[in-house]
Amino acid sequence: MASKQAYKRLTKEYKQIQENPPPYILCRPSEENILEWHYVITGPPGTPYENGQYHGLVIFPSDYPFRPPAIKMLTPSGRFQVNTRICLSMSDFHEDTWNPSWSVATIVTGLLSFMTSEEQTTGSVVTSERTRRQLALKSREYNLGDPRFVEIFADLAQENRTYKEPEPATPEQAKPAILDPEDQIRAKQIKAQSEQSGHGENGWGIYVLLAVVLGVVIKMAGGTPR
Repeated sequence: MASKQAYKRLTKEYKQIQENPPPYILCRPSEENILEWHYVITGPPGTPYENGQYHGLVIFPSDYPFRPPAIKMLTPSGRFQVNTRICLSMSDFHEDTWNPSWSVATIVTGLLSFMTSEEQTTGSVVTSERTRRQLALKSREYNLGDPRFVEIFADLAQENRTYKEPEPATPEQAKPAILDPEDQIRAKQIKAQSEQSGHGENGWGIYVLLAVVLGVVIKMAGGTPR
């Protein structure tokens, strides 16, 4: 059972994530248990997961935000073992690196960053790019066979029943996004901070994506970074 503080914090985060959903990410708590959150990551363009749809779980401890959650992916991806706890600096494998200011959006964004890298950890697997692309093509159909996905993401399930694969991208469209000069400078600054704090390469990947996402959101809003 969630503590009063965990319930209040997660309720607030749900409102925030509905108002400002992170790119390629959808998160919703279970109606029966606010400590069990379900996420869906849509594979970003220019990656082996493009147009794939990956359902997973973030399971919070009753005393969240003072301790980190367990993270699992339920859809076969070729990157993570199915229904297995994943070791990340933001997961329950590393309580020593957990920061109570991190949120559901931060956690799943960090997972997406790690997913699109090639670093290995507990819960990850090594497969070819071809395998990952094949699994991406099958992911939506696979999710329709999961009753939890169909119940929690009924809108996505309905879309998936009539989903048609998009036309293959041109070589130019298939290129991964390149950071603009301002984002490159911000990424370098965050990498240096990450190395000084001892987070290493694992933490670096997470912070870069967060920096990029923050920069994109700020630019979409017409503001400037502070």
